[in-house]
Amino acid sequence: MREIQQKALQIKLLILDVDGVLTDGKIYFIESGAEYKAFNSKDGLGIKLLLKTGVTIGIISGRQSASVNQRLRPLGVQYIYQNQDNKLSAFAELKTKLNLTQQQIAYVGDDLTDLPILTQVGLSIAVADADDFVKQHVDWITKLPGGMGAVREVCELIMHAQNTLGDMQQQFINHA
Repeated sequence: MREIQQKALQIKLLILDVDGVLTDGKIYFIESGAEYKAFNSKDGLGIKLLLKTGVTIGIISGRQSASVNQRLRPLGVQYIYQNQDNKLSAFAELKTKLNLTQQQIAYVGDDLTDLPILTQVGLSIAVADADDFVKQHVDWITKLPGGMGAVREVCELIMHAQNTLGDMQQQFINHA
C-alpha cells in the first residue's frame, strides 16, 4: 500500500470512465429512445472534495450521454470527453492541455477499452467488479464496485496520500 500512496501523492489529474465506474454499467432506455443512468451521490461528493484540493478531474467515455454532462458539470468537472472510440487520443489531448506527465495522472476503468490508458498512467485503478483481465494490469483495485462508491474511495485515497482528506472532512464539522 505504501507504493500506492507514493503514486497517489503525485496525482494532479484523475480521469474516470463513466459506464461501469461512475455507474453500475447498466444503461436504461425508455420507449422514446432516451437513455438514463444512475450516479452515486457519494461519488459526487468525493469529486467535489477532490476538486477543492486542486486535483483536476476529467472524464473519458466511449458513449455519448446527456446525463453525463447533467451530472458532472454542476460538480465542477470541466474536461468531459464523450463518444471516444479511441480513448487514447482524448487522453493525449488532456495530458498535453494540462501539461502533465504520465506519473501525475490516475485513471479509473473497468473494461478492456480502458486498458490502453490504464497501462500509461502513474496510478492505474480498476473498480471491484472490473473485468478480471483488467484487474491483472492495474496498480490498485477498489473495494467497492462501479456506481456504488468506488469513485469516492479513489478520491479519498488520493486526498489521504496528499494529506488533504482530514481538512476536507473537518470542514463539515466546522460548518465552513
